[in-house]
Amino acid sequence: MAAKKTSKANVSKDDLLHYYREMLLIRRFEEKAGQLYGMGLIGGFCHLYIGQEAVVVGLEAAAEEGDKRVTSYRDHGHMLACGMDANGVMAELTGRSGGYSKGKGGSMHMFSKEKHFYGGHGIVGAQVPIGAGLAFADKYLDNGRVTFAYFGDGAANQGQVYETFNMAALWDLPVIFVIENNQYAMGTSQQRSTSSAEIYERGRAFGIPGEAVDGMDVLAVKAAGETAVAHCRSGKGPYILEIKTYRYRGHSMSDPAKYRTREEVQKIREEKDAIEHVRDLLLTGKHCTEEDLKAIDKDIKAVVNDSAEFAKQSPEPALDELWTDIYAQAEA
Repeated sequence: MAAKKTSKANVSKDDLLHYYREMLLIRRFEEKAGQLYGMGLIGGFCHLYIGQEAVVVGLEAAAEEGDKRVTSYRDHGHMLACGMDANGVMAELTGRSGGYSKGKGGSMHMFSKEKHFYGGHGIVGAQVPIGAGLAFADKYLDNGRVTFAYFGDGAANQGQVYETFNMAALWDLPVIFVIENNQYAMGTSQQRSTSSAEIYERGRAFGIPGEAVDGMDVLAVKAAGETAVAHCRSGKGPYILEIKTYRYRGHSMSDPAKYRTREEVQKIREEKDAIEHVRDLLLTGKHCTEEDLKAIDKDIKAVVNDSAEFAKQSPEPALDELWTDIYAQAEA
């Protein structure tokens, strides 16, 4: 898929602009997070979403209010796409009290009950059964909601994923299993680690339908998301989306990514970049001018810079925060 297409997009100008802004916000935010990590303001692990923006933005476009999402440790993009405030996300990354988990969760462990975001999770594949559990609750309550359970191509080889497939199929749970296949897991290519060329086809053993999707095309992701959501809401059980995407950075900030060439990464950037694709649709469709897009980028950068300043100014968590938001209080 080339980034620059001449075909007209069957989508409104406002929708295209929304997808462009959302993807650009994620990219600029992640670039800033990488800078803060390099400055020592973000500690621990930090996994950036640069390159994969179309996946979560496309699926959020297919979601409705009240739908749930749970994902892995590469989670900042999911937070922003579901409407979590950039200030709170950045403050959490820096371990400050203004963060979504009051500075106690960091990059991999923040949550938002209001936005129905049930966390990034540091144990590979562990979020998949949690996603099925969220969907079980929705089916029990008969509320018409759907859960998006995100995991990667590496996690797709975990046994708990297939135990969850089995239970979700048995109980017809309204859960969409989203395989964000960025092709390299933690640092090993799919060709070397996975026997299946098409990972979504593993669902057939459990009677779960699915499809592969071009994850560098936000419109293709949205269309596939709408199919999956309609399937789940109609009571037909789970659905699998294998969204084939590509991350431009290493697995985490500590990964030099020597398992692939710079030329490979550059080729994907030049030919398939998801943001450039939508940018081209906006320009060729005469929805925007170059100056309009520069103004959007300026606005997004201001939002991200403000989030970094908010994080820097937010205080460290107080010591007594150790005893809040836990199941059992210590006795006096």
